[in-house]
Amino acid sequence: MARPASRPADIRRLAAIFRLGVSTLDEEVGGMSEILVAAGDGVATITLNRPDVLNSLNRPMARSLLAAIEGARDDDAIRAVVLTAAGRGFCAGQDLAEALPKEGTMPDLGDIVRDSYNPVIRAIRTLEKPVVCAVNGVAAGAGANLAFACDIVFASSSATFVQSFAKIGVIPDSGGTFILPRIVGLHRATILTMLAEKISAEQARDWGLVYMITQPEALLETALGTAGQLATQPTRALGMIKRAFNKSLGVDLDAQLDFEEQLQREAGATADYAEGVQAFLEKRRPVFVGR
Repeated sequence: MARPASRPADIRRLAAIFRLGVSTLDEEVGGMSEILVAAGDGVATITLNRPDVLNSLNRPMARSLLAAIEGARDDDAIRAVVLTAAGRGFCAGQDLAEALPKEGTMPDLGDIVRDSYNPVIRAIRTLEKPVVCAVNGVAAGAGANLAFACDIVFASSSATFVQSFAKIGVIPDSGGTFILPRIVGLHRATILTMLAEKISAEQARDWGLVYMITQPEALLETALGTAGQLATQPTRALGMIKRAFNKSLGVDLDAQLDFEEQLQREAGATADYAEGVQAFLEKRRPVFVGR
């Protein structure tokens, strides 16, 4: 059996090889919250806040991120979400300190995926409010797929994306095997994940993974501007659009047509639809309230 990596030197050596974030298991956050949440004008901004380790995820941080998303879901005053990160990286994926052998025993990686990543990806995809992602730097492994699970992705011109899983002998998680082939196609998804090569923000945009590239200093302002615009739109309808797209990924056309009928009936009973029709008749801009 290979000698388990010791801390911190061996762990940081592995992190350098794979460009992954890492902390020591006994590292303290220093009283600083790993997830920051701010709200204003109908938008919740959720910031990954472990910049010293490129915002790599561990279980406590994943739980806090999930709680922030659920808080946005439950707050009627919040009508859009921005997900971004502090420092020079967006998210380097899994914190290696949780995923390395301990006393000669390998951890169960399935437990980490089940406890940390799956709940967060499900929460983003089922949140019936727009989620705008602002990728400010490297997005590696689960960090890249966290971004791609969002509804609209902005990237800094300095951002990069890498499906780094194969470099350490594991498979893409955090929805990567589901989302990637549906965005870029099977062949390109295979290239991204098997070769595990870093791609630029420009290539990510050209392949449909990113909506828009901005200069680094304009990234958050641009993302917040789009989220602010979305927060003034008919929130229920936007949520139903997301629900319909989610449904379409696993059903045939007949089933989807029936689901569209169901959702259109639901949309037609909302206050925002009534306002939209009235505003059209009165030739004025509608004022949607998200109901």
